[in-house]
Amino acid sequence: MISDGESCVARFPVLLYYPFQIKLMKLASLLFIFLSASAMAQTEAPVAGHDHSASNPALSGLKKELIEGITENDFLKLGDKPQTAKITLVAVFTDANYGMNFNGHAKGSAVYTIPKGWTVEVTYINPSPIPHSAIVIERADTKKLQIAAPYFKGGAIPNHLQGLAYNKAIFSFVADEVGEYALACGFPAHAMNGHWVALDVDEKIKVPTLKLGDGPVKEAK
Repeated sequence: MISDGESCVARFPVLLYYPFQIKLMKLASLLFIFLSASAMAQTEAPVAGHDHSASNPALSGLKKELIEGITENDFLKLGDKPQTAKITLVAVFTDANYGMNFNGHAKGSAVYTIPKGWTVEVTYINPSPIPHSAIVIERADTKKLQIAAPYFKGGAIPNHLQGLAYNKAIFSFVADEVGEYALACGFPAHAMNGHWVALDVDEKIKVPTLKLGDGPVKEAK
């Protein structure tokens, strides 16, 4: 028979063990949450409801006839009128960035530079069934959920927040203020997810230029 004193001694290690076990379990749970969050942060995910990547058909369902014959040489040209630049901007041109790209580039990896005061004529094409749009915004605004109006008057397709699919639109604006801007998709959250290319307005240059990724800077012809 165990006395009360012996019972207390026998139970004492158990009383110490339980708090230690609980703390250990909490630490293990916190470690699991941290590792899971880190793994998720390293995996880019497409915008909800705009998954271009299922079995990698970012390019599936495209109406290729809308962009047939378009090459890098068409991305930037001199316009028919003096001091006019013509930009062809194709959404979902490749599967880069889950299809959220312009002319195969995203997150500012392509840079258009336009002389101050020039008129810019943009032909925007979306051969995809997923709605996208185009709007000129300040570079810093690519981090915003959506932008109500373009920075330059006329610098967006109609209904840029709704976007369009299987279609094209033309718009023009005058680049009358020096600064760092972006040609971005105006569909909510798309610019935040990298659907934009850089647009600089510079008063020192005489001819529009385009730099694609790590490639050379090329003047419009």
